[in-house]
Amino acid sequence: MGILLRLLAGLVLLLSLLLAGPLWMLATNEVAAGGHWASAGREPAGLAPAPAEAPEAVVQLYAARAWGWRGAFGVHTWIATREAGAERWRLHHVMSWRRPARVSETASTPDRAWYGSAPALLADYRGAPAERLIPAIEAAVAAYPAPQAYRAWPGPNSNTFTAWVVREVPGLEAVLPVTAVGKDYLLDGPLAMAPGGRGLTASLGGVFGLTLGVDEGVELNLLGLVVGIDLRRPALKLPGVERLGMAPLVKGASGEAPVEP
Repeated sequence: MGILLRLLAGLVLLLSLLLAGPLWMLATNEVAAGGHWASAGREPAGLAPAPAEAPEAVVQLYAARAWGWRGAFGVHTWIATREAGAERWRLHHVMSWRRPARVSETASTPDRAWYGSAPALLADYRGAPAERLIPAIEAAVAAYPAPQAYRAWPGPNSNTFTAWVVREVPGLEAVLPVTAVGKDYLLDGPLAMAPGGRGLTASLGGVFGLTLGVDEGVELNLLGLVVGIDLRRPALKLPGVERLGMAPLVKGASGEAPVEP
């Protein structure tokens, strides 16, 4: 009985630590939850280059907090591409309310707020590297093995999709935040390359897992929530809160740049 009580106490403590960040985000109103989602702001964030300013091909990856209470736990991610000389973008993502859940659509502004939550830029490829990536991205999106499926936890969801496409396309790299719940839900077995391109992810159904990578650092997945340490740009990675320490890097063919605070 004593052992069982200690195990139960340890489990309660673990769950409390994992949920502390999301509860803090809810308590401090850090997520968009007021009003109705359909009337929430969709203003561009100014992260996507205008065709007149950058006529070359562009590939960008974005993440923004989910709507409502889910935003305290996780983000929605998507991939945006624009051919050289094109006026409009192609957006690729998975949405819970669409069937098939995998959606590819055109848009004039790929960096719009996700129903009240401003996006962050995860990767930015331009010019010849982007031209090489776009056909491979289109092919990977078409080959996504779970186009009809959406499950917020533990996956497959929008973050599962983005991570899968990144892993499938050579030369496309992005370090997804720990709030990208579902990124560790692997569709092709228990082992996969880390999305940052220089590491490995081991995962059991997206519920328990470990990622070791040059860009990810050390990430431990417990019940779908991820804690970690970024060793390259020192920071703690925490569920809900996302990151305490130095800003992450935007991956891209022209090098890497710190995210503006």
